[in-house]
Amino acid sequence: MSGFIHEMKIGDVSIPNNLALGPMAGVTDLPFRLLCKEMGVGLLVSEMVSAKAVIYRNRNTEELLETRPEESPISLQLFGSDPEAMSQAVSMLNDRPFEFYDINMGCPVPKVVNNGEGSALMKDPLLAGRIIEAMAKVSTKPITVKIRAGFHDGERTAAELAHVAEESGAAMVAVHARTRDQFYSGKADWSVIREVKESVKIPVIGNGDITCGADAERMIEETGCDGIMVARAARGNPWIFREIIEYSRTGEDISKPPIPEMAEMMLRHAKSICETKGETVGIHEMRKHAAWYTGGYKHASHFRGKVNHCESYEELEGLVRELLKTYVARDLEP
Repeated sequence: MSGFIHEMKIGDVSIPNNLALGPMAGVTDLPFRLLCKEMGVGLLVSEMVSAKAVIYRNRNTEELLETRPEESPISLQLFGSDPEAMSQAVSMLNDRPFEFYDINMGCPVPKVVNNGEGSALMKDPLLAGRIIEAMAKVSTKPITVKIRAGFHDGERTAAELAHVAEESGAAMVAVHARTRDQFYSGKADWSVIREVKESVKIPVIGNGDITCGADAERMIEETGCDGIMVARAARGNPWIFREIIEYSRTGEDISKPPIPEMAEMMLRHAKSICETKGETVGIHEMRKHAAWYTGGYKHASHFRGKVNHCESYEELEGLVRELLKTYVARDLEP
């Protein structure tokens, strides 16, 4: 299948292509989203934001709501289990420059689930429908929903919930083809995505185990989904969107970026995150990103060990230069 990456429409909003960055808490912040946008992703999704935190004007939440014009189109993902609170949050955010509001019905984290939020809503389709209806009534933008295959292993409730979402006013549904019990382990069952696609008329975006262009093509072939969402495979690898687009265009895989390109991207990411969050917080957050960026590169384990104790941008830059020298000395660069 050639040309599987193409423009798509969600509600009345046109998306440059049918590739989306999946929301990840502590990962898909402004600096990372901008890098993914550069690499060609069509739709960005924010880190999840608590509806109640929006209502109470939580100071830390303002950082999560920050966006830039060049990110458009971008979706703000909200989580909560009270229809009134969710609709109130939307009313307060309607003037913000987001093109969509996405409802998190997939987060598996215990403290979210135990509060009746995230993937706990998979167990209560009626409540899920009421939340979507309440938000759609006050929203000036399309409402989308992110769900899982089901809550417990062996349960496949995604198609039922997607139908409820469509009937309640959702304009798109994204399906992570794992149950809540699986968290992020085991294999994603893409047949669930096909079931959802066959049960609704709104666009369906598939998510789970997409690591390259061939995976993206196969998901669309096997499920008929309208778009692809990449999440964990993008950590330390914003190039994945460029790779998928190129594979769609030519059928050829692009190899992993040479280490100088990776190093330059990592330092740009670090500089941006330090400018956005301050150097202390930024460098501490950058440690995990640096480990992801260097995963799969030979002779980078020493770098990863040292970066975990990094305290400043200057120190990180020194470690990166040291890593580059190691590669040159071993004649590992073409």
